[in-house]
Amino acid sequence: MTSDSDRGIQLDELSPQGRRRDERDENAGTAQSAADLEAVFDVPVRISAVLGHSRLHVSDLLKLASGTVLELDRKVGEAIDIYVNDRLVARGEVVLVEDKLGVTMTEMIKAER
Repeated sequence: MTSDSDRGIQLDELSPQGRRRDERDENAGTAQSAADLEAVFDVPVRISAVLGHSRLHVSDLLKLASGTVLELDRKVGEAIDIYVNDRLVARGEVVLVEDKLGVTMTEMIKAER
């Protein structure tokens, strides 16, 4: 078993999260508490859980009725996409909570800039 000093890392060089202090932290200088974000707590966002997609002609769309089964492009058990304000932020699974449907997030999607 090797220690941190055997690998050339001194313990005082590590941050509390275990990263080297000289590593770039993308959140450096932006550490914020919940109180700092209070101004955005009441900003409304639209959250969508997308089970899948389907293409239809307008004539077929007009024929849909209650109870019609619509085939989607995903398989049963496949992860669903979770969007916030039309931006993909996570993937998850549909769950049943008491008598209502819910979503469990299983993977967070890193934002591309």
